[in-house]
Amino acid sequence: MRAVVQRVVNACVSVDGRTVGKIDSGLLVYLGVEDSDNENICRKMADKIRRLRIFRDENDKMNLSVQDAGGSVLVVSQFTLYADLHKGNRPSFDSAGKPEHANSLYERFIEIMKEEGIHTEHGEFGADMMVSYTNCGPVTIIADSEDLFR
Repeated sequence: MRAVVQRVVNACVSVDGRTVGKIDSGLLVYLGVEDSDNENICRKMADKIRRLRIFRDENDKMNLSVQDAGGSVLVVSQFTLYADLHKGNRPSFDSAGKPEHANSLYERFIEIMKEEGIHTEHGEFGADMMVSYTNCGPVTIIADSEDLFR
């Protein structure tokens, strides 16, 4: 599982001109899944991201999680995080999870965030989405389960 996590002051995702997810201050999470990912990895990734201390505290230090800061999360599926650029100039996406499996873990990731009491919005799996956001900092973190949990 791979995620690109951005601290944002706002984020919005739309499909065919209609807004399907929108947050104010919080995290925009682009989430990619591979076939070897499972429920355990999904839980660990969700916990890691919700506990990331990348929001400023009263001393202006990045010391608060999205939960501590009272922020929201917008999760957007992103199979292109598994692009392989080794051959030629056209990326291969063979490492990305098969849609049924990837969607299942994408939805589970969203459920976990909600179960933990975080206001969570999301895009539409497999749709052509337009994402708008204002990155705060800028702060962008890359999390890869291969590095973190295996």
